[in-house]
Amino acid sequence: MINILVINGPNLNTLGKREPSIYGNLTLDEINQQMVKYGETLDEKKIKFEFFQTNHEGEIVDKINNTQGDAIIINAAAFTHTSIAIRDAILASKIPTVEVHISNIHQREEFRRHSMISEVCVGQISGFGSNSYLLAVQAVVSIV
Repeated sequence: MINILVINGPNLNTLGKREPSIYGNLTLDEINQQMVKYGETLDEKKIKFEFFQTNHEGEIVDKINNTQGDAIIINAAAFTHTSIAIRDAILASKIPTVEVHISNIHQREEFRRHSMISEVCVGQISGFGSNSYLLAVQAVVSIV
């Protein structure tokens, strides 16, 4: 059994409505359902997901500090570019973490091109729309 904590940061609760040309038409719940269905196709491993979304930085830090999972998939959203606290929590957790972005942050505004958390994650997946999350599941399964 692999226990994966999936953390989504600020404004991702508005997916499906917010800038669909950048973030697509799926809601966060629909993306979560896709991840569960994809996880079920990976017969060699049983996957249990815990989904968490918040617009508050400290809640993300607390969630990382208190997790006992095998891996973390995180889309820290805007906190990706600003949060040393989330970076430090990931580092301290010693839990393999995959950073995810729906859009390609390297093709966007200059301020979005730097990630405060990428150097403490095992990898970053960006630019594949909601499929970025499915690729992250595949990555987690291969490293855990």
